[in-house]
Amino acid sequence: METRIVCHRCRQKFTATANAEVVYCPHCHADNPNRPVRKPSSASSQEHGKISPRLIGKSMKEKMRKLLHGDTPKPSVSTSPSSTIAVTSHSKRCALDNSADAVPANKRAVLCGVSYKKWKYKLKGTTNDVLNMKDLLTQKYGFEEQNILVLTEEQLDARLIPTKANIENCLRWLVKGSRSGDSLVFYYSGHGLRQPDFIQDERDGFDETICPVDFLKEGMIVDNDIYATIVKPLPKGVTLHAIVDACHSGTILDLEHVYDKQKGKWIDNSPPSGARKQTSGGIAYSISACEDDQVAADTSALNSKTMNGAMTFVLIEAVRGRGQRNITYGELLDEMEDRIEQANQQGCLGGSRILTRLFGPNLTQKPMLSASEEFPVYKREFKLWLSLPPSL
Repeated sequence: METRIVCHRCRQKFTATANAEVVYCPHCHADNPNRPVRKPSSASSQEHGKISPRLIGKSMKEKMRKLLHGDTPKPSVSTSPSSTIAVTSHSKRCALDNSADAVPANKRAVLCGVSYKKWKYKLKGTTNDVLNMKDLLTQKYGFEEQNILVLTEEQLDARLIPTKANIENCLRWLVKGSRSGDSLVFYYSGHGLRQPDFIQDERDGFDETICPVDFLKEGMIVDNDIYATIVKPLPKGVTLHAIVDACHSGTILDLEHVYDKQKGKWIDNSPPSGARKQTSGGIAYSISACEDDQVAADTSALNSKTMNGAMTFVLIEAVRGRGQRNITYGELLDEMEDRIEQANQQGCLGGSRILTRLFGPNLTQKPMLSASEEFPVYKREFKLWLSLPPSL
């Protein structure tokens, strides 16, 4: 006789013999007590934009839970089109299958889109965002598909479902074995939140976070942990670009330099505690959908055919619109902000019911640039693939 088990770590379902006291998860290799799956109540799904309360206290978290799930109990995270996942081999080989001794490719990317499809209010644009970003990397910058990890809830490989454990594992893969000349890209489209900072390393008093599909159970991924995983280890000659289309994502990498577009200069974002948030010699850039105290939108206004993250869509359009000529970081910020502001003035952004219920009708988002070093933003070209470190 067999029972269905949900792994306590990766939340994958698998089958096991009923007489075993402890069973081994074939997906993340964790030991689990042999307890059968309880059948959850179903939750409806409706459209919304990206959301985030300004403070994650108990009352706000409960408010968000009710907005996302309605009055029905939270369903367990399903990570396969089928109702259960049998203990089988992975359907398609990916970069995670490479030998630990293999030399990693010099162009690697982790693209993560979380749609929260089992929730009452889901994000409809995140999967489109990931696919569009993958096309940009392969078509314009020459990344090979086998060196790109794509995490969405539609993946058949359980390791590529955007759970907290899986995202953290893929981020470690991204930087592992990095050497001079490597170009790394981390892209995320999904919910972003804030929580109080208790160690005095944030100038605004809040840590920024991203929300895996299982964040209500397993917790969020905090900016401090993202910095420690993919920024701090960067060796000399390695370039990292993070592109984050989420609410409150401004300083999600905790980089020490933030570009103030209004003043036309870099400002200090180093921790008030005196701690340093530096790389190990490499260069890190972060382009975020909005500032730390702003929200970002999912919209169909910029593309009538599909839903997209507003920042992702305008970034890709701006980069592709230059043809063979590369756009500078400053020009990219200008074009992105202009396009999003036009959409705001036309009332195209911020129309989702959940955003309006949490923050009111007046929503703005201004894309933000931060970096591990200061540089002339209107001279240095935006390239996701650099054969040599930038000279400007």
